[in-house]
Amino acid sequence: MKAVILAAGEGKRMHPLTYTRPKVMVPLAGRPILEHLVLETKEASIRDFIFVVGYRDEAIRDHFGHGERWGVNIDYVTQRKQLGTADALRTLSGLIDGSFLLANGDAIISRADMRQIIGRDVNTIGLVELENTTDMGVVEVAGGKVIQIHEKVEHPPTKLVNAGIYLLTPEIFPAISATHKSSRGEYELTDSLQLLIEWGIPLSYEMIASWINISYPWDLLRANEELLTNIEPENHGEIEENVVLRGSISVGKGTVIRSGSYIEGPVVIGDDCQIGPNCYIRPGTSIGDRCHIGTAVEVKNSIIMSGSKIPHHNYVGDSIIGENCNLGAGTKVANLRLDRKNIAVGGIDTGRRKLGAIVGDGVQTGINSCLNVGCSIGNDSIIGPGAVARGVIRPGARIF
Repeated sequence: MKAVILAAGEGKRMHPLTYTRPKVMVPLAGRPILEHLVLETKEASIRDFIFVVGYRDEAIRDHFGHGERWGVNIDYVTQRKQLGTADALRTLSGLIDGSFLLANGDAIISRADMRQIIGRDVNTIGLVELENTTDMGVVEVAGGKVIQIHEKVEHPPTKLVNAGIYLLTPEIFPAISATHKSSRGEYELTDSLQLLIEWGIPLSYEMIASWINISYPWDLLRANEELLTNIEPENHGEIEENVVLRGSISVGKGTVIRSGSYIEGPVVIGDDCQIGPNCYIRPGTSIGDRCHIGTAVEVKNSIIMSGSKIPHHNYVGDSIIGENCNLGAGTKVANLRLDRKNIAVGGIDTGRRKLGAIVGDGVQTGINSCLNVGCSIGNDSIIGPGAVARGVIRPGARIF
């Protein structure tokens, strides 16, 4: 059986992180989202993959190649214009000769759930029950079958949400050919599945027990925490004397943790990093490759992407820092409102009382600058010495 992974989209709700990478390549617990999905799929005994790529696809191709590093085989199909999930599958009709697993590349499903789905012999959709179904496609079921699929309706009739994973038979391709553009201007797979139901072809369902879905940047923090709970302690680097390590901590090759550093797991630190001396890294933190966390720096519950430097007297809490950023000495991130209310980003309630900054790639800050709660900073921006960044800041901005 082959696995088809939909990875062509930009993920506009994930700005500023997706200005410079596809959503599926945003890192969680030391790996891109898509890599977590590939590893779970491999453990479900599938070795052959087709990635449907489009937006900034070079990031995916460069990272995965043809899958040799993971012991799988990866082929690519390019969706030049992102015209919907059914449009993506239309290009595969000559490449699939049997039933196949289909998954959205921006959600992580466990291997156990995948095994349940691929064990079916009819078209099957994975479902998860959620209290909040805002912006989700919901599904009505009866008698063990799906009877109606609703795409992001104002008053959803159920709490059963489409988890974005399917077992599909070749019966889907005639339905895709008969699918028209939706009101959103896309060819949507859910419309194709509804056609199968109308044609009398049964659509089964499987309840998903473990589902990590990321819609907005702040969802990454929750997902990162969840994935870090399963890491195994490893040390492939150098740890100097007088370093304190508590809990599960993974240290990459070439990384040096210098004297006086105090690290509480779960924490993942990538390759070729310089950590310390005399820094404090708190639980729930994921640090990419080639990073520098320096003297008198505290990092808590954050994602620091590869190549970024937080070198002198900085505090970063509940934040996401993109690649190749540099925080000037004394830069501080605020992560809690004084009135203790939920933090909003761009007018959207994040549901979080603690949220720092969401920082795109290549951002630089001057000495003693401040990033206010919930600020979103576009890539390649500069926050000058002593300046305060707040709200949503477009890429390439200059704040002085």
